Amino acid sequence: MSVLAAERKVAIQAVLQASKVCQSVFKNLVSGETITKNDKSPVTVADFSAQAVVNTYLREHFPEDPIVGEEDSKDLRGDTGKALREKVLELTNGVFSESEKLSEDKLLEAIDRGNYAGGATGRHWALDPIDGTKGFLRGGQYAVCLALIVDGEVQLGVMGCPNLPVDASKPDGPRGSLFIAVKGQGAFQRAFSDINESPIKFSNITSTQEATFCESVESGHSSHSDSAQIAQLLGITREPVRMDSQAKYCSISRADADIYLRLPVSATYVEKIWDHASGSLLVTEAGGAISDVNGNKLDFSVGRTLAKNKGVIASNASIHEQVLKAVQTVLSKKQ
Repeated sequence: MSVLAAERKVAIQAVLQASKVCQSVFKNLVSGETITKNDKSPVTVADFSAQAVVNTYLREHFPEDPIVGEEDSKDLRGDTGKALREKVLELTNGVFSESEKLSEDKLLEAIDRGNYAGGATGRHWALDPIDGTKGFLRGGQYAVCLALIVDGEVQLGVMGCPNLPVDASKPDGPRGSLFIAVKGQGAFQRAFSDINESPIKFSNITSTQEATFCESVESGHSSHSDSAQIAQLLGITREPVRMDSQAKYCSISRADADIYLRLPVSATYVEKIWDHASGSLLVTEAGGAISDVNGNKLDFSVGRTLAKNKGVIASNASIHEQVLKAVQTVLSKKQ
């Protein structure tokens, strides 16, 4: 049996079931069920349900493994959280068999298993139950992202993208794409509806002039104006591919585009590990390269954030140094 085969299988099952919950929530979504966190990013009932589903699977199969998750249950507790709690419970239990169904207490406990502080030693999982909540709400791209980190290094990543076409050349074709990477074993894609996996890799471009950017829809996540200047320096003239969420990592890893930049939008913002753990491994296993804007490796060993890094550059390995240099040139003008 290959390394991490059991973890790989469970992670696929957990992400697929969490993705099904998200699809169910979207079908039944009422805007009044959206609550807002202090940072004003939208959080839906799907966030809580997806985290409960994934954490339940992880507890069943790997009870000793802690989890770094994005959500906690405080908004679901007490009388003020009753309506939301009941909806989350209903939708979560919708993907479980009778014997697996959760009580309210077990639901809250499952969500709060994501409160681990992270760190440099031992095993832990990093979960973003819905990355790209605005994309989710508008029917665009979002992703359920799960990674296993061992001694500060990402070893396994699974990402479910319910709205991403299985074949980018057929945008109106079947949707629901799952991406899987284990360190040293390559990167793979499969449809939600098909267990057969296909290897994926970056495009074969040799020049930045052949490249295409993959950018956030939301300019608040990364500066579009900086990206335009960088594109000019690199001789890139193709229109960028714009989509929400870590689906961008999936898009470049299967050669739909070639470069993903997450440029700093403020001096104080620190990236969260769950936003990049699974995607960063997918990129390197697909033959790409990833660093921060200073050229440093992403460091997942310092807790719940990438506190030692600033921004993210992911690209085809053959052009990474050129992209990095262009990014540094543009950012240096702002200092």
